[in-house]
Amino acid sequence: MNLTVARLDLRLRRRAMIGYAVGLAAYAFAIVALYPSFKNDATLNQLTESNPALMAAFGVSGSLTSPVGWLNANLFNNFLPLIVIVLAIGYGAWCIAGQDEDGTLALVATLPLTRARIVLDKSIALLVQALPAVLLSYLCVLAGRAFELPVALGPLTAVAVATLLLAVDFGAFAMLVGALTGSRGVALGVAAGAAAAAYLISSLAPVIDWLNPVKYWSPFYWALGNDPLDNGVSAPAMIALLATALVLLAAGAVVFRRTDVR
Repeated sequence: MNLTVARLDLRLRRRAMIGYAVGLAAYAFAIVALYPSFKNDATLNQLTESNPALMAAFGVSGSLTSPVGWLNANLFNNFLPLIVIVLAIGYGAWCIAGQDEDGTLALVATLPLTRARIVLDKSIALLVQALPAVLLSYLCVLAGRAFELPVALGPLTAVAVATLLLAVDFGAFAMLVGALTGSRGVALGVAAGAAAAAYLISSLAPVIDWLNPVKYWSPFYWALGNDPLDNGVSAPAMIALLATALVLLAAGAVVFRRTDVR
């Protein structure tokens, strides 16, 4: 497999890919290294007890001083997935609609490749772009054993994979919206809005009763909504995340095949 289009897009986006990965790794390492200073601070737990709804909006629940609670509150329930999703949505909105707007998509379309193959290449580029940020963060958390922050390897690995799939889901959605509308701005706005809504539904469902039935429609809940660092990520949830990505990418390929590239 030549992957010409994937390699070209990754070359054009390499600064963003490297910058996000290094920045997230530095943040993750700081969170891990700071844990010994806060693990005995009882006042942190009073924050979640005093206003659980507000804390839930930031992905914070349960004990902040336990290893799992600390990582959930400061990394896995909010910062890491949201930043990786921003990266994925940015690429998804740019790779078809953005390139169409700046005239480079027409050059890509002249390559001896089918439209479906072009979308496949761009799907691979989407996955590869999100991977370094998730992987480096994962490795930094593994280093937490040296900072009194032990986490079970199996659930941690499952969370990392689920976070990666979550980012690909929203990146694929941005790609589909971009192919449908031909507008990078619309793709960015719609996909970012969908991600924000899914995040809030998953985060607030435990404290707002009427949201509880809706949480099952949120990809955030599939990936991160059931205390996965304690319980792991279920096989049905992983399948749902993967199936969502495949369906969205397939739909994007169908739409792009019918698109009149300028």
